[in-house]
Amino acid sequence: MDLSLLPAPLKGRMAARYKDFLSTCGLRDEADADVIALMTDDDLNVVACGARAGHTLKQFAVSPDFEGGGACASVLSALINDAVRAGITRLFLCTKPKNVQMFASMGFYPIVETKDAVLMEDRKNGFTDYLASLPRYEGTCGAIVMNGDPFTKGHLHLCEYAARHCDHLYVFSVSETGSMFPPEQRFDMLKAGTAHLENCHVVRTDQYLVSRETFPAYFIRDEEHADKVKADLDVELFRKRIAPALHITKRFVGEEPFSPTTFAYNRRMQELLPECGIEFCEIPRLDSISASRVRRLIREGRIEETRELVPETTYEAILRHIGTDA
Repeated sequence: MDLSLLPAPLKGRMAARYKDFLSTCGLRDEADADVIALMTDDDLNVVACGARAGHTLKQFAVSPDFEGGGACASVLSALINDAVRAGITRLFLCTKPKNVQMFASMGFYPIVETKDAVLMEDRKNGFTDYLASLPRYEGTCGAIVMNGDPFTKGHLHLCEYAARHCDHLYVFSVSETGSMFPPEQRFDMLKAGTAHLENCHVVRTDQYLVSRETFPAYFIRDEEHADKVKADLDVELFRKRIAPALHITKRFVGEEPFSPTTFAYNRRMQELLPECGIEFCEIPRLDSISASRVRRLIREGRIEETRELVPETTYEAILRHIGTDA
């Protein structure tokens, strides 16, 4: 047996063999990996594999002929060692509930579970420590989870509305990478844009909420169902662990008429949050204002036109961002 770590995406014959092996094992290639671990036999047939996308380990599969022989553990160990070499010392994985014990024996701990998936991490008290780091407040507490790429007047409208309808408002700034603006810039824009709202408290999600990295669903063949699995896992984490710890009883979202994925996610929240005593509050978005429109204008170099769509603090951040990129 040979175990290789290869940069993604794979090319040529090996790429085809990898995808065929995943398909045979009932898995999908989500095509976002940074590195792929392949175990092959003497004929270069794939017998086990795994991948890493950012902080997340995924796409583990072992041929039935090699199950129980340590192949999965070898692949996992190789990916962990590679992550350490890349400076990544914190890892997540998402798997089917039936695989929890296997990954638990390899040093991963469950954070939240639904009937379809389990989110795990390599820190025993990682999520508990994250919750303990967040401030607590008395009175009616609400929450918004926001990517803010970048923070627009539409986002500000949502924050101001929510702040008026609760005593304290948590605004969770999504910490995942892959956006036009990196996580720290988005966090700073959100902080600056809501600084006038005294009861608004901007906090980091620390990759625990609405993260493409943290919630893979490669083990769900149907992509539409995979989106539902991700949404359910994220909502479960919020309603069963985050909201009770912070006494959050309201979740505010902006109406989403354009993105089918976000629209479906909002509908799942509308169904599931009230079961745990959390009010789902959806408000109409401001006409013609969207972060995607602002990003398009930035890419086209029409920076001045973004000024009417974003708070002044965001406009200043855009100018700094363009200056940095230049």
